[in-house]
Amino acid sequence: MASIFSPIFSASNSPKPSHSPERTFHQSNRKDFTRTLTPRREILKGLAIFPLTASTLFKQPSSVEAKEVEVGSYLPPSSSDPSFVLFKASPKDTPALRAGNVQPYEFILPPTWKQSRVANILSGNYCQPKCAEPWVEVKFEDEKQGKVQVVASPLIRLTNKPNATIEEIGSPEKLIASLGPFVTGNSYDPDELLETSVEKVGDQTYYKYVLETPFALTGSHNLAKATAKGNTVVLFVASANDKQWQASQKVLKAMLDSFQV
Repeated sequence: MASIFSPIFSASNSPKPSHSPERTFHQSNRKDFTRTLTPRREILKGLAIFPLTASTLFKQPSSVEAKEVEVGSYLPPSSSDPSFVLFKASPKDTPALRAGNVQPYEFILPPTWKQSRVANILSGNYCQPKCAEPWVEVKFEDEKQGKVQVVASPLIRLTNKPNATIEEIGSPEKLIASLGPFVTGNSYDPDELLETSVEKVGDQTYYKYVLETPFALTGSHNLAKATAKGNTVVLFVASANDKQWQASQKVLKAMLDSFQV
């Protein structure tokens, strides 16, 4: 727009004072342009204000707004422990859930935590319904206690067997060797794995991990829990730095234990 209208409005190009037809033409054009801008400015102001007004009509904020809002303001208390709130993912929460590539999952978290925005390139939004690489479903964090995220991986990346159980993919050690970089955010060393365990909840089997990861981008302490369902492996990761870990390891372990698909 600047290149189109600058000859009219710039001082160097403005017409010299005269009563010539050229001056009359520029003046009328300027008036018409001003009249055109006035309603357009009002419309833009309205558009800028409307989303803020509309968002107040909904109890649960969008993923962008949720970063600034404590989850306790919109998530219900957990029935197992009222000091936590319960997050139950539904199709409206992520592209993969809407596409049916991930089954609904749930976990508890402290009411003071906030939801973080997941960058589009990490969210899987660009590759649904057929993603070749793992993506981040949701993220929550607290400055003093740490952060958690749910990572989903296409089953085909780990096995050629359709609808395979996690046991059919392999041992806990084999699975974490493949998904470890998505726990740490950069690399995985088998020496960082301190503990593994297997948990059965109904027909669903979960692999659980305790890792000490001094060079991880996610934090020097990581807890993870994985299971396979449908055509996806879902991984829950709780991370903390040394300072956070001292204060919140019990909270992070409770969140990990609560994760179910």
